[in-house]
Amino acid sequence: MKIILSTLNAKYIHTNLAIRYLKAAALPEFDCELAEYTIKDPAFNIVSDLFQKKPDVVGFSCYIWNINETIAVIRMLKTVLPNVKIVLGGPEVSYDVHEWIRKHEEIDFIIMGEGEVSFKEMLRYFNGETPLEKVPGICYLEEGKLKIHAQPPKIDLREIATPFRFEEDLPHLGKRIQYIETSRGCPFSCQFCLSSIEVGVRYFNREKIKEDIRYLMNNGAKTIKFVDRTFNISRSYAMEMFQFLIDEHQPGVVFQFEITADIMRPEVIQFLNDNAPKGLFRFEIGVQSTNDLTNDLVKRRQNFEKLTRTVTMVKEGGKIDQHLDLIAGLPEEDYASFRKTFNDVFAMRPEELQLGFLKLLRGTGLRLEAEKYGYTYVDISPYEIFSNNVLTFDDIVRIKHAEDVLEKYWNAHRMDNTIEYLVTKVFETPFDFFQSFGTYWETKGWSRIGHQLEDLFRRLLEFLQTVEHADLEVITSLMKYDFLQGQQFQPRKLWWDDRLSDEEMKDVYTRIKEGPSLVGEEFEAMQITERELFKHSLIIPFHIDLENYEVGAPEKKTGYLFTYFRNGQQPYFNTFN
Repeated sequence: MKIILSTLNAKYIHTNLAIRYLKAAALPEFDCELAEYTIKDPAFNIVSDLFQKKPDVVGFSCYIWNINETIAVIRMLKTVLPNVKIVLGGPEVSYDVHEWIRKHEEIDFIIMGEGEVSFKEMLRYFNGETPLEKVPGICYLEEGKLKIHAQPPKIDLREIATPFRFEEDLPHLGKRIQYIETSRGCPFSCQFCLSSIEVGVRYFNREKIKEDIRYLMNNGAKTIKFVDRTFNISRSYAMEMFQFLIDEHQPGVVFQFEITADIMRPEVIQFLNDNAPKGLFRFEIGVQSTNDLTNDLVKRRQNFEKLTRTVTMVKEGGKIDQHLDLIAGLPEEDYASFRKTFNDVFAMRPEELQLGFLKLLRGTGLRLEAEKYGYTYVDISPYEIFSNNVLTFDDIVRIKHAEDVLEKYWNAHRMDNTIEYLVTKVFETPFDFFQSFGTYWETKGWSRIGHQLEDLFRRLLEFLQTVEHADLEVITSLMKYDFLQGQQFQPRKLWWDDRLSDEEMKDVYTRIKEGPSLVGEEFEAMQITERELFKHSLIIPFHIDLENYEVGAPEKKTGYLFTYFRNGQQPYFNTFN
């Protein structure tokens, strides 16, 4: 019996952990082949590849990001292989199973929830070893009637087989994100999240997990992401794992965690600030909303004061990058409230801020209460909302405008000095800048075209030329400074138009040759030759005093910016008159 376990990942760099757990669980009786694709791959190409493998059974792991593409694949696959058994599993098909099984006749079986036991028993059924009635946790049609089997008892995760030791994965470990579980379940009950459905938290064997991490690192894994819903729910467990990762880490490896920030104790953060190598850890923190009523309605317990303390303390430690998440569209959070939420969170200046939009996922409490809050939403994956009783579709569109420029201009950190000045000195609040710029961006049609780095600077400047009371001399100087800070070598083309005349340039270079201290004692100590000076330096008009520069509050002073590019290192900067 030829068995294929497949999925369509969102990107090539992702790795599907679920099908590897199923493969490990099926051994040694059944040896399943893994076949991963992406949602960008043409369905015909996927079907052609699967067809050539001549499978008897194909299992697909289904999520909101791949369900539509997966359905297209299985329809085509059943056409060319009418006798193949199609089995679906995963969070997207574990709920509303009657709808999935009746709407898509190509589906033979759906495995609901945790699948390791059910999938192996199903393979035994296919192999004639056990009756269908004995297979737990499945759904199917029999003579037009829906059949649902009770789910098996929860697996003892301490005994589960490792999903990381497959030889075929070895060539890819360093090229893709490796996901690892140390627990299943979530202690919280957030009504927009599928994790709220499973009560309680179960843990894997700690020593086995440590051995798996060693194996991944020893075989080239560079990014290892923990998929635990709340990694730090147990302080003693988190501390043990943090210490292990600090002791055992290898150069270039990064570990990512989903952290509940308001329950993290200061002494834990201090331990990380004191002991963790810079860049070893990365935290993802779901804030979602700072509106207390909204959090109460979705059963989300959150102490924003303690969350702020954690994020601030981690940021001040300078060791760990933080990615904070927001969700627009939660109950009773109107446009003004979301604007406040955004500004509350942006005030902490996280390295990344993700602006997401509510999705009414199948199986969640909020989807069941959609009518109560006046939700309208598209009933096709990913189930994003159009509006609710306090947020119009126009409001959502305006918030969406902010999303694109937030990603390009803050999360990418291409011009931090400029953005800090704009959100503190030019616009009333950070949200107002991103939303206004985002709307301008959309009206210009820029969301539908590509962008070079220089384009991002030109487009921001074009927008700012429409803003009253904006000091364009200061802003343009900050933008030039940000642009040049990101260059290791002298750029071939500049995005700004104001340049020194040939005569002025000649005069300035003569002054520097005669007295290098004009652009700083550090530069004078470099003892640069005349040839190197002309070849590797750039002098431009500038309107900020860098000597007394404070981020967000530059002092205006007209003169020149001198930049010396040092063979791939950070450039040397100084201003002079």
